[in-house]
Amino acid sequence: MTDPRVLALALVYFGTSAGLYTLGIWAPQMLHGLGLTSFQTGLVNAIPPIFAVVAMYLWSRHSDRTGERTWHVTLACIAAGAGLFFAGFAVSLAAVVLALVVVNAGVSAAKPPLWSMPTMFLSGSAAATGIATINSLGNLGGFVGPYVIGLIKQATGSFEWGLYFVAGLLILSAVVTLIIAGTARRSAALSSNAIQKG
Repeated sequence: MTDPRVLALALVYFGTSAGLYTLGIWAPQMLHGLGLTSFQTGLVNAIPPIFAVVAMYLWSRHSDRTGERTWHVTLACIAAGAGLFFAGFAVSLAAVVLALVVVNAGVSAAKPPLWSMPTMFLSGSAAATGIATINSLGNLGGFVGPYVIGLIKQATGSFEWGLYFVAGLLILSAVVTLIIAGTARRSAALSSNAIQKG
């Protein structure tokens, strides 16, 4: 539970959880605010998750086929962050829906390869504890992201800066993923050198 890599992955998951719960809580209100009726809001809000399912399946399949995890998490988080940033200043219905499609797809696609990363350095009971820690701490993002958006919306009357905040969390997730991968490569190189010298 004190392994820095576990805590770092919890931070990555924190960002993806913030993005996911932001969609669940605030996307309907964003769409409704564009003049849609409640029924229309429900129909339009169902569009982005359809694309997310397809993206998650294809992206995770590609990750499994190539055996690559880091860039599959990183690029998906960057895409989701860019989508939220775009949603912050989008004004037309088509633009907002497109942004929400990108966010949904990015957040959903990031999760399968992310959950494959702990087993790269943990096994047995340590893996179970590590995954539980990542899940427990990371899910706090599901509270923090939407809560901050609510505070900012109340203060400014707009979703814009709240969406930028969550976009920043997703970009942070991408950066931390790259740092974890770089640290793992250096550790592997040091271990290999030690074995060769031994």
